[in-house]
Amino acid sequence: MHIIKLNAIDSTNSFLRQLSAKESVKDFTVVVAEHQTSGRGQLGAKWQSKNAKNLMFSVFKDLSGLDPALHFYLSMAVSLAVFKALKLLQISTLEIKWPNDILSEQQKLCGILIENVIKQNCLQSSIIGIGINVNQTQFRDLPKATSLQLISGKHFDRDQVLHEVLIQMKHYFSLIDSKLYDELKLDYESKLFRKDKPSTFKDLYNNIFTGYIKGVSDSGHLMVLVEDDIIRSFELKEVQLLY
Repeated sequence: MHIIKLNAIDSTNSFLRQLSAKESVKDFTVVVAEHQTSGRGQLGAKWQSKNAKNLMFSVFKDLSGLDPALHFYLSMAVSLAVFKALKLLQISTLEIKWPNDILSEQQKLCGILIENVIKQNCLQSSIIGIGINVNQTQFRDLPKATSLQLISGKHFDRDQVLHEVLIQMKHYFSLIDSKLYDELKLDYESKLFRKDKPSTFKDLYNNIFTGYIKGVSDSGHLMVLVEDDIIRSFELKEVQLLY
């Protein structure tokens, strides 16, 4: 495992993507930054973090053997790896909010941004960006954010957190390599936030509706049971879980 540590960078994902465009990057190369000036989240959101308080890193993963139609299994594997690592660090009441946010007590602990590289309709590699709130205790204008320290009352060694997450990532990646997709999916769905609970959603047209999260499809669509026992599937941009 090759780990590159940086003091400040715009984005670890951007750095790793630019590096892989210029030279051959070894599988499971990791880039860690003390501070990101332009950290990114899902759908163009910005990832806010205080300097040297949290854990921000990206991992390069060779995906040349994975069917592009099964790309969401990578998201499942990464979510489960972070979940298991934080559980081993004795963080309580963890859940995965679709597609891959990690929550504790319904507040956001971790965000994950996965950027796949596809050439000639074949999946080549992925750059996996992970931001974990570790020792930050104040979040301006982010009422739903929390951190490991806020939850546990303890200060954490960020290198220890990184080490644990990387161990778990290797384990869950091995399940993908072994094509144990059903095992991954069952594990992921068992940890889904608000699964089988009455929930409220908003669609692209700002329509509000209620339903029950039943799981995800192989391609990562959220499966929601709505009125008349109909199950509808939604892409990430098509629906927002309100509560």
